[in-house]
Amino acid sequence: MTTEEYGNAYQRGFNLTVRFLVSRGLSYDAALDTAQAAWAKGWERRAQLRDPNLVLTWTNSIALNIHRTYLRREPQTQTLPELAAPPRLNVAAIDAKRILSSCKPNDRIVLHSHYIEGYKVQEIAEQHGWTETAVRIRLLRARRSVEKKLSKPRHAKLKNLAEKARMAIGGEFDLASRETPMAHMTV
Repeated sequence: MTTEEYGNAYQRGFNLTVRFLVSRGLSYDAALDTAQAAWAKGWERRAQLRDPNLVLTWTNSIALNIHRTYLRREPQTQTLPELAAPPRLNVAAIDAKRILSSCKPNDRIVLHSHYIEGYKVQEIAEQHGWTETAVRIRLLRARRSVEKKLSKPRHAKLKNLAEKARMAIGGEFDLASRETPMAHMTV
C-alpha cells in the first residue's frame, strides 16, 4: 500500500474508527486519541497489511488492541475522594441502652446476656449460679417490665398530674359546664 493510498484510507476511515470505538464503550475524547494512535501505528506497519481493501478493519483491530492494552495497564482500583459524611447513628444501640438502663441490675444482666450476647438460658444460669427456671422467670419479668415502661405514653405523667390537680380543686374541672357571668343578662 502506497503512502497516498493510506492517506486516502485515513481520510475515509478515521471517523469510522472513532465511531467504532465509541460503540465499544469509549468516551468520544478517548476514542479520538485511540483512533489517532491506531492510524499512526498502522502507518508505521503498513507493509504488514496483506489486503489493502481491509485497511479499515485492520486499523479498527489495532485500535481495539490499543484500548485493551490501556485497560490492562490502568490500575483497577481508584482512590475515592474523602467525603465529609457525618457518622450514622445506631438507633438500635440507643434503644437497647435506654431499655437496659431502665431495668433492675439483675434484669439488665439477664436481658443483656440473652439478647445482646446471645447466651442460652442454660448458659446464663451456669454463669451466675442460678437455676434455669429462675433465669426464665427473670427474663419473663424483665420483658414484661420493659414492655410496661415503654408502652406508657410520655404524656401519661402529665395526664396523671392533671387528674391530681382536678381532684385537688374539687371534682371535674370542665370549662364547658361553667357559666359565664354574662349568661344571665338579657339584652
